[in-house]
Amino acid sequence: MTPPRLAETNLFKPITVGAVTLQNRLVFAPTSRFRMDDNHSPTDLVKKYYEARSENNGGLIIVEGAFVSPQAGFFWKSPMIYTDKQVEAWETIADSIHSKGSFVSLQIYYRGRVGDPKKLKEHGLPLLGPSAIYLDEESEKAAIAAGNPLRSFTVPEIKQLITEFKEATIKAIKLAGFDFVEIHVGYMYALAQFVDIATNQRTDEYGGSIEKRSKIVLEIVDEVVAAVGAKHVGIRVSPYIKFQGGSGGDSKLMHPIAQYAYLFSELERRAKEVDFSNLARCVD
Repeated sequence: MTPPRLAETNLFKPITVGAVTLQNRLVFAPTSRFRMDDNHSPTDLVKKYYEARSENNGGLIIVEGAFVSPQAGFFWKSPMIYTDKQVEAWETIADSIHSKGSFVSLQIYYRGRVGDPKKLKEHGLPLLGPSAIYLDEESEKAAIAAGNPLRSFTVPEIKQLITEFKEATIKAIKLAGFDFVEIHVGYMYALAQFVDIATNQRTDEYGGSIEKRSKIVLEIVDEVVAAVGAKHVGIRVSPYIKFQGGSGGDSKLMHPIAQYAYLFSELERRAKEVDFSNLARCVD
């Protein structure tokens, strides 16, 4: 059997995703470059980087993960979409990618327990996680040394987190001109920490059962879709991740098929009830 030529496959055929038609099915994955300025805004170097990757492309560029707020974590030279200046800088990036005939998504996320305790302390912000469970002994020592020990989100703080994802989405889509946002529920950052039983030992409405551990993600999806429409929203998950303390498919802790089957079934149910049909999924 002779395999088909690459040019004859679907790879280079157009596909409609949300409200746009990509000219091919090549997607540039988010890649952290640490090239933002000290205020977490894109620089001219960032613009050149994405312009080069969108040249003669016609596909989709997913921009590296941006914090939805200062509380979301801080990281050296990493992006954020929170202040007016940050939004304006991102608009320049989105415009430059569009000028090359390509489309762009902004990945948005929240570090949670793996945030920088020292940097958060400098800004008068706590180090928060679903539960007060440190990644490892080294991270615990760093948090204590910084005078910012890890503690659990309160329910009002969870509601604020949800609001911050909604506000970041509005800024990205309606102000900066991105085609999509990708809600980062992977790599054991805050939202994945809520989903994973290894990091979520809560006994309230946001912990315990599969349904309760999924609740924060579904509430964020509901809020952002209501704000900008399902055609502008994607979600990324990492069911088998071990990075940063994930269960990694260890059924003694959490069976990923059961956990994520529920999450996906809830997204599908929403698709049947409301126009969530274009909600994209990226699974690692």
